[in-house]
Amino acid sequence: MSKLSAVPTPPVVTVAELNARADRILPQIAAGAAQRERDRQLPYEAVAQIAQAGLFTVRIPKRFGGAGGSVKDVIALLIRIASADSNVAQALRPGFGFVEGLLASRAEGAEGERERWFERYLQGAVIGNAGWEVGGANGSISARIVVDGEHFRASGSKYYSTGSLYADWVSAVALDENDQPVSFILPRDRQGLELLDDFDAMGQRLTASGTTHLHDVQVLASEIRTRTVEEGKRTIVTPFLQVFLAAVQAGIARNALNDAVTFAKEHARPIKHSSATRSVDDPYVELSVGDVSARAFTAEAVVLHAADSIDRAWAADLDAVAVDQAAVDVAQAQYIAAESALKAAELVFDVGGASTTGRAHNLDRHWRNARTVANHNPRHWKAAAVGAWQLKGTPPPTSGLF
Repeated sequence: MSKLSAVPTPPVVTVAELNARADRILPQIAAGAAQRERDRQLPYEAVAQIAQAGLFTVRIPKRFGGAGGSVKDVIALLIRIASADSNVAQALRPGFGFVEGLLASRAEGAEGERERWFERYLQGAVIGNAGWEVGGANGSISARIVVDGEHFRASGSKYYSTGSLYADWVSAVALDENDQPVSFILPRDRQGLELLDDFDAMGQRLTASGTTHLHDVQVLASEIRTRTVEEGKRTIVTPFLQVFLAAVQAGIARNALNDAVTFAKEHARPIKHSSATRSVDDPYVELSVGDVSARAFTAEAVVLHAADSIDRAWAADLDAVAVDQAAVDVAQAQYIAAESALKAAELVFDVGGASTTGRAHNLDRHWRNARTVANHNPRHWKAAAVGAWQLKGTPPPTSGLF
C-alpha cells in the first residue's frame, strides 16, 4: 500500500444525513423547551447533542469532511432548530458564524486555520462569543490586550456573550496599545476567563448571553486571529449573521403554530355560544390557526429567499454588488420575519380562552422571545435602508447590522 493511499480520508457526510440526525434529536429538544424556559434550566444537553450530531458542519467543505452545504441548507436547518427551541438556535449563532468567517477569509494562513478549526467542529466543538460591551457607543470596545513576553494578556468585561456558557471555545476582541481591535479565541477553561449566567432579558433567557470577564487572562500567540474586515467594506458574514436572526424569528412563528394546534386539539373547549362541539370545529379557532400558519409560512419563505441571495453572492465570487443585494434582501426578510413572528405569537391566545394564559403552558414565551430577537436590530432601520436602496441605489450601512 502506498503512503498516499494509507492516508485516511475524512468521512463523507451529506446534508440529508445531517437533517436525518436532526429528525432524531429535535423532538426531544422541543419536548422540554417550555419547561426549561419557565424554570431557567440552561439547555447544556441540547447544545451538546447538536454539536455531537455534527450539525455545525453543514457548510464545511467536503474536502475537510463536512457536508459542503449551502447557506440555504444551514438556514433551513436553523429554522427547524428554532421551531423546537429558539433559545438553543440563537445560542448556536457564534458557532455557525465562525464557520462563515473561516470560509470567507482570504488572509494569509487562512487555509491552515480552516483545517484546524474544521477538524475541531468535526469532533463536536462548540464556539461561543464575547464580543459586545455596554457603557459606550454601540460597537465600542474598551477591553484591552497587551504584550506579555511571547504571548498576550487581556482584560475587560463583555456582555451579550451568546452561547459562551455552552462553549468549548470563546471568541473575543480587545484593543491593543495602538487602539486597534485584536480578535482572539480562548479555551473555555482558561484561567481568568469568567462566564456568568446573568442575562436578564424578558425573552431568549437561555441563550447564555450574559457577562464574560477577562481577568488578566493569558492569550497565546497562536490564539490571535487575523482580522480580515476592512473598515467601510461589507463582508458576506454580516448578512449571514443577520439572516440567522431572521431564521430564529421564523422558527418562533413555527413554534407558535405548533403550540396553537396542540392547544386547540388537547386543551381548548368551545365557548357557550359556539356552533361547534369541539374547538377544532369552531370557525374562529380555525381562522386563528390559519392566520398563525400563514405568518409562519411567510416568515420561513422570506428567510429562505434571503438565504438564496447570500448563496448567489457566493456564486458570484462575493462581487460587491451581489453582497450589497444580499444585505438588502436579508434586511427585508428580517423586517417581515419579525412582524410575522410577533403577530403569530400574539394570535396563539385566540385559540382558547383564559386558560391559554396559564403559566404551565408558557405560551407567552413566543412573544417575549420574538420581541427580544427583534430588538437586536430595530426593524425600522431595516425598512429605511431598503427604501434608500430602492429610491436612490444607496447601499445599506456597513455598520455590522446589515
